[in-house]
Amino acid sequence: MGSGPYMSPKNGGRPSVALILVRYGIGAVMVLAGIVMIAVNPGGLGVDGFAMAVGGGLSVLLINYLFRVSVSSNRDREREEEARRYFDVHGEWPEDEPRRARRWTLAPGVITADDADAERQHEASGRRT
Repeated sequence: MGSGPYMSPKNGGRPSVALILVRYGIGAVMVLAGIVMIAVNPGGLGVDGFAMAVGGGLSVLLINYLFRVSVSSNRDREREEEARRYFDVHGEWPEDEPRRARRWTLAPGVITADDADAERQHEASGRRT
């Protein structure tokens, strides 16, 4: 996840409350301020203030979201690189589970080529004795 002054080791590396408030609170307060402005003055300055505050608040929230996506994609790249190194050493991907043999379920009365060969061999061995 990362570490730093805003990551709380008590929460297993999750962001602290202060970080969440800064990350999302600023944008939310700006959007709320825009809503208050249009409620207080529905014409003129209220509409302009609403547009500016809501636009700015949504921009802050979007920038935070895009940053989080960027950071998570870096972690994905690191995991992929680690998996490639594992593959180079072991010849298989780390998350690959051992393959289980297939089990076929055939309809009653169906005879496979193997069954037919086994039956012919059984009949041939029965005629010899």
